Amino acid sequence: MTETKDIPKHDVIIVGAGPAALTAAIYTTREDIETLLFERGVIGGLAAVTDKIDNYPGFADGIEGLTLADELRKQAERFGAVIELGEVTAIHDEGKYKRLETTSGDMLARAVLIATGSDYKKVGVPGEQEYYARGVHYCATCDGAFYREKRLVVVGGGNSAIQEAIFLTRFASHIDLLVRSTIKASDVLQTELQKFVKEGKITVHLGTTTDEIVGKDNAVVKVIGTTKGKKIEFPTDGVFVFVGLLPNSQFVKDSAIKLDETGFVITDQDLQTAIPGVFAAGDIRSGATMQIASAAGEGATAALKLREYLEGHAHPIQN
Repeated sequence: MTETKDIPKHDVIIVGAGPAALTAAIYTTREDIETLLFERGVIGGLAAVTDKIDNYPGFADGIEGLTLADELRKQAERFGAVIELGEVTAIHDEGKYKRLETTSGDMLARAVLIATGSDYKKVGVPGEQEYYARGVHYCATCDGAFYREKRLVVVGGGNSAIQEAIFLTRFASHIDLLVRSTIKASDVLQTELQKFVKEGKITVHLGTTTDEIVGKDNAVVKVIGTTKGKKIEFPTDGVFVFVGLLPNSQFVKDSAIKLDETGFVITDQDLQTAIPGVFAAGDIRSGATMQIASAAGEGATAALKLREYLEGHAHPIQN
């Protein structure tokens, strides 16, 4: 066991600062449970870089993702939550404390909540990595404004792809939507998409694979795809990829925490992982619905389970 005398100790450390994490922090800190959150990216997670959220309860006209994330952050901080920008690289079970390796050094927590969410999945074709941030993007709200009156290619056929393609019509002169099979977005989004198709702002290419992203002089110039066995080129100034999400669970792969076949964290009915005192909530959890509202709900549930765990393992912090 590691010597713990000089290592900072906390009641609860939450890994991540998205909707699940921030909601959990609101609940724990309101009950005077000292809580530290670690976030390696954007506070608010993927919600913060979503243009408009229309299905979060209580906002009849929708709410900007960045605004919702900021309100959650301010609410958690009002009750005493501390957010630190940094990364947790490993979790170890050391009895009454869990030891977390972080970019700020080792830290100890009586209980831990993993709420690291997911990241954008890559297509994995030539040119994608080479032109990342130089014509290849995964966030329309972050980078769409760079493409005013430009042609764009959007890759994907799910809810995110359709939402982001519609958002990008604010800037782009035309969008080619490349869909590998069929569109799997909700009926509401498909109906909205058809308005832009009829206006000539978006052209949908079903059954079309994305094979290569081609650049010239440090900029993307076209996408090569295949439709019905034939190669086809799509001249473009930029590519936005929305083909799903990957769990941010790399830092626990060598721990006792169990992952499912796709890398999401497995929990029991109380949201507890295979390590007692380590819980998971939100998009990182196996079986999650990948919705902001349910992530917030799981964050609240996880906070209650954290409290129950701490009450059943009463070890006051001793520095």
